[in-house]
Amino acid sequence: MAPLHLSGNITASQDKRLLDMLNGAVQNAYQTILEQLDQQSAQTVLEGEQLLSKEISALVVKAVEQYTTTDKYKDEEVGSTRVYPANYQVRPIEAQVTELRKIFPQLGSCNEKLARRPLPAGSEAWFAIPRWEALAPTYNEATELVINTLASKRRFSNRVVGRLNDKFLRQIERSKLARKILADQQEGNDILVVSAQFGLLHRGSSARRTRVALASNEYCLGTFAIACMLLTHPERLSSSDTLMIDCGGDEYSMRGDHSFDRVPLFDYDISGIELSIFYEDRARNLWGTPTSFLYKVV
Repeated sequence: MAPLHLSGNITASQDKRLLDMLNGAVQNAYQTILEQLDQQSAQTVLEGEQLLSKEISALVVKAVEQYTTTDKYKDEEVGSTRVYPANYQVRPIEAQVTELRKIFPQLGSCNEKLARRPLPAGSEAWFAIPRWEALAPTYNEATELVINTLASKRRFSNRVVGRLNDKFLRQIERSKLARKILADQQEGNDILVVSAQFGLLHRGSSARRTRVALASNEYCLGTFAIACMLLTHPERLSSSDTLMIDCGGDEYSMRGDHSFDRVPLFDYDISGIELSIFYEDRARNLWGTPTSFLYKVV
Protein backbone atom coordinates (compact mmCIF):
# COMPACT_ATOMS: atom_id res chain seq x y z
CA MET A 1 0.00 0.00 0.00
CA ALA A 2 1.32 3.44 -0.93
CA PRO A 3 2.21 5.53 2.13
CA LEU A 4 0.53 8.89 2.65
CA HIS A 5 3.25 11.32 3.66
CA LEU A 6 2.16 13.43 6.60
CA SER A 7 4.32 16.44 5.77
CA GLY A 8 3.27 16.44 2.11
CA ASN A 9 5.19 15.71 -1.07
CA ILE A 10 8.57 17.33 -1.72
CA THR A 11 8.56 20.90 -3.04
CA ALA A 12 9.85 21.97 -6.46
CA SER A 13 12.84 23.58 -4.76
CA GLN A 14 13.66 20.38 -2.85
CA ASP A 15 13.23 18.36 -6.05
CA LYS A 16 15.78 20.53 -7.88
CA ARG A 17 18.28 20.48 -5.00
CA LEU A 18 18.05 16.68 -4.72
CA LEU A 19 18.55 16.26 -8.44
CA ASP A 20 21.52 18.65 -8.45
CA MET A 21 23.06 16.88 -5.46
CA LEU A 22 22.73 13.39 -6.98
CA ASN A 23 23.96 14.57 -10.39
CA GLY A 24 26.96 16.16 -8.69
CA ALA A 25 27.70 12.95 -6.82
CA VAL A 26 27.52 10.96 -10.07
CA GLN A 27 29.90 13.36 -11.81
CA ASN A 28 32.39 13.16 -8.95
CA ALA A 29 32.22 9.36 -9.00
CA TYR A 30 32.60 9.35 -12.80
CA GLN A 31 35.79 11.45 -12.67
CA THR A 32 37.30 9.15 -10.05
CA ILE A 33 36.38 6.05 -12.06
CA LEU A 34 37.90 7.48 -15.27
CA GLU A 35 41.29 7.74 -13.57
CA GLN A 36 41.14 4.05 -12.61
CA LEU A 37 39.96 2.53 -15.90
CA ASP A 38 41.84 1.60 -19.04
CA GLN A 39 40.32 0.55 -22.36
CA GLN A 40 40.00 -3.11 -21.39
CA SER A 41 38.48 -2.57 -17.93
CA ALA A 42 36.12 0.08 -19.31
CA GLN A 43 34.83 -2.43 -21.88
CA THR A 44 34.34 -5.02 -19.14
CA VAL A 45 32.28 -2.53 -17.15
CA LEU A 46 30.16 -1.67 -20.19
CA GLU A 47 29.43 -5.34 -20.86
CA GLY A 48 27.75 -5.50 -17.43
CA GLU A 49 25.81 -2.29 -18.06
CA GLN A 50 22.30 -3.43 -17.12
CA LEU A 51 23.28 -5.26 -13.96
CA LEU A 52 25.63 -2.50 -12.84
CA SER A 53 23.01 0.18 -13.48
CA LYS A 54 20.50 -1.63 -11.22
CA GLU A 55 23.14 -2.14 -8.54
CA ILE A 56 24.16 1.53 -8.58
CA SER A 57 20.51 2.64 -8.34
CA ALA A 58 19.95 0.36 -5.35
CA LEU A 59 23.09 1.63 -3.62
CA VAL A 60 22.05 5.27 -4.15
CA VAL A 61 18.57 4.62 -2.75
CA LYS A 62 20.02 2.82 0.28
CA ALA A 63 22.54 5.61 0.89
CA VAL A 64 19.87 8.30 0.73
CA GLU A 65 17.52 6.33 3.02
CA GLN A 66 20.22 6.33 5.70
CA TYR A 67 19.88 10.12 5.90
CA THR A 68 16.08 10.29 6.03
CA THR A 69 16.08 9.57 9.78
CA THR A 70 17.61 12.18 12.04
CA ASP A 71 20.15 11.46 14.76
CA LYS A 72 18.37 13.98 16.97
CA TYR A 73 17.93 12.57 20.50
CA LYS A 74 19.72 9.40 19.36
CA ASP A 75 21.20 9.06 22.85
CA GLU A 76 17.67 8.64 24.20
CA GLU A 77 17.50 5.00 23.09
CA VAL A 78 18.25 1.95 25.23
CA GLY A 79 18.16 -1.76 24.48
CA SER A 80 14.99 -3.62 25.36
CA THR A 81 13.90 -7.25 25.28
CA ARG A 82 10.37 -6.56 26.53
CA VAL A 83 7.60 -8.12 24.42
CA TYR A 84 3.84 -8.51 24.49
CA PRO A 85 2.17 -11.01 26.85
CA ALA A 86 1.88 -14.54 25.49
CA ASN A 87 -1.92 -14.41 25.79
CA TYR A 88 -2.24 -11.21 23.73
CA GLN A 89 -3.71 -11.63 20.29
CA VAL A 90 -5.36 -9.04 18.05
CA ARG A 91 -9.07 -9.76 17.56
CA PRO A 92 -10.79 -9.61 14.17
CA ILE A 93 -11.97 -6.11 13.37
CA GLU A 94 -15.62 -7.25 13.55
CA ALA A 95 -15.14 -8.46 17.13
CA GLN A 96 -13.46 -5.18 18.10
CA VAL A 97 -16.33 -3.15 16.63
CA THR A 98 -18.91 -5.29 18.41
CA GLU A 99 -17.13 -4.79 21.73
CA LEU A 100 -16.88 -1.02 21.26
CA ARG A 101 -20.60 -0.74 20.44
CA LYS A 102 -21.42 -2.83 23.49
CA ILE A 103 -19.45 -0.40 25.67
CA PHE A 104 -20.54 2.77 23.84
CA PRO A 105 -23.99 2.13 22.30
CA GLN A 106 -24.02 5.58 20.65
CA LEU A 107 -21.31 4.53 18.19
CA GLY A 108 -22.53 4.16 14.63
CA SER A 109 -21.02 2.82 11.44
CA CYS A 110 -17.60 1.38 10.63
CA ASN A 111 -16.14 0.39 7.25
CA GLU A 112 -14.91 -3.01 8.44
CA LYS A 113 -13.95 -4.04 4.89
CA LEU A 114 -10.89 -1.81 5.12
CA ALA A 115 -9.30 -4.44 7.37
CA ARG A 116 -9.19 -6.84 4.43
CA ARG A 117 -6.49 -4.73 2.80
CA PRO A 118 -2.80 -5.57 3.14
CA LEU A 119 -1.21 -3.92 6.16
CA PRO A 120 1.01 -0.88 5.54
CA ALA A 121 4.71 -1.48 6.27
CA GLY A 122 5.46 -1.19 9.99
CA SER A 123 1.98 -2.17 11.14
CA GLU A 124 1.14 -5.25 13.18
CA ALA A 125 -2.63 -5.37 12.75
CA TRP A 126 -5.86 -3.48 12.09
CA PHE A 127 -7.52 -1.88 15.11
CA ALA A 128 -10.96 -0.32 15.59
CA ILE A 129 -10.76 3.11 17.27
CA PRO A 130 -13.74 5.48 17.61
CA ARG A 131 -13.62 9.07 16.48
CA TRP A 132 -13.43 10.96 19.75
CA GLU A 133 -16.11 13.36 18.44
CA ALA A 134 -18.58 10.46 18.51
CA LEU A 135 -18.14 10.17 22.29
CA ALA A 136 -17.72 13.69 23.66
CA PRO A 137 -17.54 17.38 22.67
CA THR A 138 -13.75 17.64 23.18
CA TYR A 139 -10.72 15.37 22.94
CA ASN A 140 -10.02 15.75 26.65
CA GLU A 141 -13.58 14.86 27.68
CA ALA A 142 -13.55 11.85 25.37
CA THR A 143 -10.21 10.74 26.82
CA GLU A 144 -11.51 11.03 30.37
CA LEU A 145 -14.65 9.08 29.43
CA VAL A 146 -12.63 6.21 27.97
CA ILE A 147 -10.21 6.20 30.93
CA ASN A 148 -13.10 6.02 33.39
CA THR A 149 -14.68 3.23 31.36
CA LEU A 150 -11.41 1.29 31.38
CA ALA A 151 -11.17 1.84 35.15
CA SER A 152 -14.66 0.42 35.61
CA LYS A 153 -13.65 -2.83 33.91
CA ARG A 154 -10.13 -3.38 35.27
CA ARG A 155 -8.15 -2.88 38.44
CA PHE A 156 -6.95 0.61 37.69
CA SER A 157 -4.88 3.31 39.36
CA ASN A 158 -5.19 6.81 37.90
CA ARG A 159 -2.38 9.10 39.03
CA VAL A 160 -3.83 12.08 37.18
CA VAL A 161 -7.44 12.07 38.36
CA GLY A 162 -9.04 15.43 37.62
CA ARG A 163 -6.02 16.52 35.57
CA LEU A 164 -6.92 15.51 32.03
CA ASN A 165 -8.37 18.81 30.82
CA ASP A 166 -6.65 20.91 28.16
CA LYS A 167 -4.46 22.70 30.72
CA PHE A 168 -2.71 19.38 31.31
CA LEU A 169 -3.22 17.14 28.29
CA ARG A 170 -3.14 17.89 24.57
CA GLN A 171 -2.48 16.08 21.28
CA ILE A 172 0.75 16.77 19.42
CA GLU A 173 0.18 18.45 16.06
CA ARG A 174 1.35 15.53 13.88
CA SER A 175 -1.06 13.10 15.54
CA LYS A 176 -3.90 15.62 15.39
CA LEU A 177 -3.35 16.09 11.64
CA ALA A 178 -3.06 12.35 10.98
CA ARG A 179 -6.27 11.61 12.85
CA LYS A 180 -8.11 14.26 10.81
CA ILE A 181 -6.81 12.77 7.55
CA LEU A 182 -7.91 9.31 8.68
CA ALA A 183 -11.38 10.58 9.63
CA ASP A 184 -11.71 12.33 6.25
CA GLN A 185 -10.71 9.12 4.46
CA GLN A 186 -13.39 7.19 6.37
CA GLU A 187 -15.96 9.98 6.35
CA GLY A 188 -19.31 9.23 7.95
CA ASN A 189 -18.00 6.46 10.20
CA ASP A 190 -17.96 6.69 13.99
CA ILE A 191 -15.43 3.88 14.30
CA LEU A 192 -12.21 4.14 12.29
CA VAL A 193 -10.18 1.20 11.01
CA VAL A 194 -6.57 1.95 11.90
CA SER A 195 -3.34 0.16 11.01
CA ALA A 196 -1.04 0.20 14.04
CA GLN A 197 1.69 -1.41 16.10
CA PHE A 198 1.29 -1.67 19.87
CA GLY A 199 4.72 -0.42 20.99
CA LEU A 200 7.26 -3.04 19.96
CA LEU A 201 8.62 -1.07 17.00
CA HIS A 202 9.84 1.79 19.22
CA ARG A 203 10.61 -0.02 22.46
CA GLY A 204 13.44 1.48 24.50
CA SER A 205 13.13 4.98 22.97
CA SER A 206 12.10 8.16 24.72
CA ALA A 207 8.84 9.68 23.52
CA ARG A 208 10.56 12.58 21.82
CA ARG A 209 13.15 10.33 20.13
CA THR A 210 10.30 8.24 18.74
CA ARG A 211 8.54 11.35 17.46
CA VAL A 212 11.53 12.50 15.39
CA ALA A 213 12.34 8.99 14.11
CA LEU A 214 8.89 8.22 12.67
CA ALA A 215 8.41 7.04 9.11
CA SER A 216 6.95 9.64 6.73
CA ASN A 217 3.43 8.19 7.07
CA GLU A 218 3.68 7.23 10.76
CA TYR A 219 2.27 9.04 13.79
CA CYS A 220 2.15 8.37 17.53
CA LEU A 221 -1.09 7.29 19.16
CA GLY A 222 -2.38 9.19 22.17
CA THR A 223 -4.09 8.33 25.44
CA PHE A 224 -7.59 8.17 23.93
CA ALA A 225 -6.70 5.75 21.12
CA ILE A 226 -4.56 3.52 23.33
CA ALA A 227 -7.23 3.33 26.04
CA CYS A 228 -9.73 2.24 23.35
CA MET A 229 -7.30 -0.43 22.14
CA LEU A 230 -6.91 -1.66 25.73
CA LEU A 231 -10.69 -1.89 26.06
CA THR A 232 -10.83 -4.29 23.10
CA HIS A 233 -7.52 -6.02 23.97
CA PRO A 234 -7.24 -6.26 27.77
CA GLU A 235 -4.55 -8.94 27.48
CA ARG A 236 -2.09 -6.39 26.10
CA LEU A 237 -1.51 -5.13 29.66
CA SER A 238 -1.99 -8.22 31.79
CA SER A 239 1.44 -9.05 33.26
CA SER A 240 4.16 -7.09 35.02
CA ASP A 241 6.93 -8.22 32.66
CA THR A 242 5.19 -7.01 29.50
CA LEU A 243 6.23 -4.06 27.34
CA MET A 244 4.59 -1.03 28.93
CA ILE A 245 3.07 1.79 26.88
CA ASP A 246 3.78 5.48 26.51
CA CYS A 247 1.23 7.67 24.76
CA GLY A 248 3.56 9.70 22.52
CA GLY A 249 0.66 11.13 20.52
CA ASP A 250 -0.13 13.32 23.54
CA GLU A 251 1.94 15.66 25.64
CA TYR A 252 1.35 16.54 29.28
CA SER A 253 1.92 19.58 31.49
CA MET A 254 2.62 18.45 35.05
CA ARG A 255 1.69 21.80 36.60
CA GLY A 256 -1.01 22.76 34.13
CA ASP A 257 1.06 25.81 33.16
CA HIS A 258 1.35 24.95 29.43
CA SER A 259 4.88 23.61 29.90
CA PHE A 260 4.28 20.36 28.05
CA ASP A 261 7.38 18.25 28.73
CA ARG A 262 5.85 14.97 29.95
CA VAL A 263 4.02 12.07 28.33
CA PRO A 264 1.19 9.84 29.66
CA LEU A 265 2.07 6.22 30.43
CA PHE A 266 0.12 3.00 30.85
CA ASP A 267 1.91 0.34 32.88
CA TYR A 268 0.95 -2.75 34.85
CA ASP A 269 1.80 -4.25 38.22
CA ILE A 270 0.12 -6.45 40.82
CA SER A 271 -2.43 -3.70 41.51
CA GLY A 272 -3.48 -3.62 37.84
CA ILE A 273 -3.18 -0.95 35.17
CA GLU A 274 -1.73 2.42 36.14
CA LEU A 275 -2.03 5.69 34.23
CA SER A 276 0.82 7.99 35.15
CA ILE A 277 3.15 10.61 33.68
CA PHE A 278 6.84 10.54 32.74
CA TYR A 279 9.43 12.84 31.16
CA GLU A 280 9.35 12.89 27.35
CA ASP A 281 13.17 12.88 27.15
CA ARG A 282 13.76 9.78 29.32
CA ALA A 283 14.34 6.39 27.71
CA ARG A 284 13.73 3.12 29.54
CA ASN A 285 13.71 -0.48 28.40
CA LEU A 286 10.30 -1.00 29.99
CA TRP A 287 8.08 0.65 27.40
CA GLY A 288 7.47 1.54 23.77
CA THR A 289 5.22 3.91 21.82
CA PRO A 290 2.25 2.60 19.81
CA THR A 291 2.02 4.21 16.37
CA SER A 292 -0.23 4.14 13.33
CA PHE A 293 0.43 4.39 9.59
CA LEU A 294 -1.46 6.35 6.94
CA TYR A 295 -1.83 5.10 3.38
CA LYS A 296 -3.34 6.44 0.18
CA VAL A 297 -6.94 5.46 -0.42
CA VAL A 298 -7.82 5.18 -4.11
